[in-house]
Amino acid sequence: MVTAPAPARLPRLVIAAPATGSGKTTVSTGLMAALRRRGLEVSGHKVGPDYIDPGYHALACGRPGRNLDPHLVGEALVVPLLVHGAVTPRPADVAVIEGVMGLFDGRIGGDGFSSTAHVAALTRTPVVLVVDVARSSRSLGAVVHGMATWDASIDVVGVILNQVGSPRLETEVRSAVARTGLPVLGALPRDEAISAPSRHLGLVPADERELSASALDRLADQVAAHVDLDAVLALAATAPDLDATAWSASSVVTHHQRGGVIAMAGGRAFTFTYAETEELLRAAGGEVVRFDPMTDAGLPAGTTGLYLGGGFPEMHAGDLSGNTALMREVRDAVRDGLPTVAECAGLLYLARSLDGVAMAGALDVEAAMAPRLTLRYPVAHAPGDSLLTRRGEQVTGHEFHRTTTLPAAGPTPAWTIDGAPTGFASPTLHASYLHTHWAGHPLLAERFAEACSRG
Repeated sequence: MVTAPAPARLPRLVIAAPATGSGKTTVSTGLMAALRRRGLEVSGHKVGPDYIDPGYHALACGRPGRNLDPHLVGEALVVPLLVHGAVTPRPADVAVIEGVMGLFDGRIGGDGFSSTAHVAALTRTPVVLVVDVARSSRSLGAVVHGMATWDASIDVVGVILNQVGSPRLETEVRSAVARTGLPVLGALPRDEAISAPSRHLGLVPADERELSASALDRLADQVAAHVDLDAVLALAATAPDLDATAWSASSVVTHHQRGGVIAMAGGRAFTFTYAETEELLRAAGGEVVRFDPMTDAGLPAGTTGLYLGGGFPEMHAGDLSGNTALMREVRDAVRDGLPTVAECAGLLYLARSLDGVAMAGALDVEAAMAPRLTLRYPVAHAPGDSLLTRRGEQVTGHEFHRTTTLPAAGPTPAWTIDGAPTGFASPTLHASYLHTHWAGHPLLAERFAEACSRG
């Protein structure tokens, strides 16, 4: 892991939009892939807690996608984490930061906190707007004008048109945007072949798509053909120097353990893990070994701890359930006190069943799909001591799921959120729907690594 100081220069751009669904992921990922084709080292980042978009960024950049979220890690860590991503595993020539929702949309009731604009201001990064032209034309000039002038701390430097249906429409929108004084950097035509499919929780993760690589090639072709990459790079180069030192896991871990084998779930059903989680566990002395709960017959040899992150077990319940040998091993190990962290998908995997399909049964819980999506950005409180927490501590996190469990909490809940208990905890277990970014709470990683070292 690189722990180099901040680069004096990091050319960078934020890719934002007036509203969600405008094509930020398409444009951001396409830019990353097209710039990498030019021989540049590109660092991909995502504003907010989302795991799926960074998976596409990783595919495009050939290095981990990283999240920048002031709610999850605090404002002070946003720039150090940006720099960390830009120097790990190699120094980047340019960083592309994909925004979240509309440019100024952040935590509800937070006056734009954790919005794309908030992160652009914290990182002093120029903004390029992606504008979907499928349902409007000249009115988009007014939209761009409003976006560019709403907040003087945000530097909107250019526009990319998306979903262009005809040359006549493109000419009309270009004329309208020209009145704002901002350059149109490109115009991407409609092309269903480069759109990522979606389902109940958003885009399908890159690791679950057989055609991700070929779709990425087509996307890179389209961006290279229809976006002025030289102009994009010139605007990225206008970003001011970053006066910050790169975050590093080794510098924030205070106790280095003697080791332990931490089995970390991966594969198509468990695609949601922040890159910094593994880095922190390794810095704390853990040997992190990936395994696939869908296909591996058993836990990695010598496992002394189990980390089950997020993902879509509901889409792969049959395959997970069919791997009975591993499920029995996990059930027995967790019940026997194997230190285990389970976030969201991990919680569902440990339940007795998920929508009637047998799961590991390590927890006396039934899980099922729910009619409504749960999406929140809470502060969670620890009601008692557990594997990860001590009574009275609080963390910031996010929930994003369309399942429920019965019961919702055990005798010792993992957290209380808005006064309600949720999740299941013990001295050897911490399982809940809450996702946390351990860079913002490194003590959680230390405690888990310490418990695993005693295995």
